[in-house]
Amino acid sequence: MGSADPTSICADPDVLAAAVSRLLDPLVGRIDRDGQYPGQALQELGGLGVYRHHLATQRPDGRRDVAGAIDAMTAIGRSCGSSAFMAWCQNACAWYVEQGRSQSLHATLLPQLASGEVLGGTGMSNPMKYFAAIESLALEGQAVAGGFRVSGRLPWVSNLGPGHVFGTAFKSAGQGAAAGGTGGRDVMALIRCDWPGLTLSTVPPFLAMDGTGTYSLTFDKVFVPDDHILADPIGPWLKRIRNGFVLMQLGIGAGIVASCIDLMRESNLRLGHVNGFLEDGPDQMEDELGSLRDRAGLLARDVLDDSDRQFAQVLTARLMASELTLRATQSAMLHTGAAGYSLSSPAQRRLREGYFVAIVTPAIKHLRKEIDRLMTAGAR
Repeated sequence: MGSADPTSICADPDVLAAAVSRLLDPLVGRIDRDGQYPGQALQELGGLGVYRHHLATQRPDGRRDVAGAIDAMTAIGRSCGSSAFMAWCQNACAWYVEQGRSQSLHATLLPQLASGEVLGGTGMSNPMKYFAAIESLALEGQAVAGGFRVSGRLPWVSNLGPGHVFGTAFKSAGQGAAAGGTGGRDVMALIRCDWPGLTLSTVPPFLAMDGTGTYSLTFDKVFVPDDHILADPIGPWLKRIRNGFVLMQLGIGAGIVASCIDLMRESNLRLGHVNGFLEDGPDQMEDELGSLRDRAGLLARDVLDDSDRQFAQVLTARLMASELTLRATQSAMLHTGAAGYSLSSPAQRRLREGYFVAIVTPAIKHLRKEIDRLMTAGAR
């Protein structure tokens, strides 16, 4: 753990860049090739205030700085896309708790998430697809004395391990209709990985991102106490958190794009005479990345605006980030040339990480579907 003041904010980009270089640069190869989970590094980054930018209740000034959270993830992603994704998982989990109804979690768990003392994930891939009418909700809960018994299976949840927590949603069977579904009320909860009845199973190797603490989860009548319920029903809460959930993901793509710009410029020292014939050069990518970050900064000011119009704009920015990441990673590979085809090359790693940005929830096809729905309905 870091030794910084637990209420500090990492406001100096140079301090964060130095920490990322010290903590993550030596591990990148093992994270990518060996699937090593950098838990200690993630906790030390938390000690620098990386996970509290967007948490108004966890800052000494009481401000909410979602743009600062995006910038911090960008700095992490410039070294390691997997670690930037895990930082987003941590930020999202803390965001759920801060916006949730549980006062006991506000008092106990939220400060631990903000400092990195407790690490957390987000099991919202399936619920987000459910609310977009792409999948059925995978978990079902039965109301019992003092809480719910939850059963079902989530195929992939990241940034997990012993002592970790994560947020997810389930349907409480037979208790009335809820927005986005029928035959039950949709409930949001904070889950602890060490609860009885919850089994974490390893998953087959991925193309990239194996070092992200990703597991398949099986719930067998897991008891979720009332004080771990974040929203019941989920509808109004989901509208509050959805902008932040999606917008903060821009930090993952922005960090990868920034690294690709570095790779292009480095390769141009040797190959600039021929790389000039390629599209999407470093200057163009830098201009587009700057425009995207400016757009994110404007949207971050109204992160709690729960209108569909605002959400459509956030989704559009997230789509732009995916498309820019794909272009930048391909261009970095082409700029680097044959050297980029080596398994030790950062260019090929960035290419693989870039595809993850394009397919992680919300994926490009999910984004386009939702934008089309909102625009067709006349977002307001």
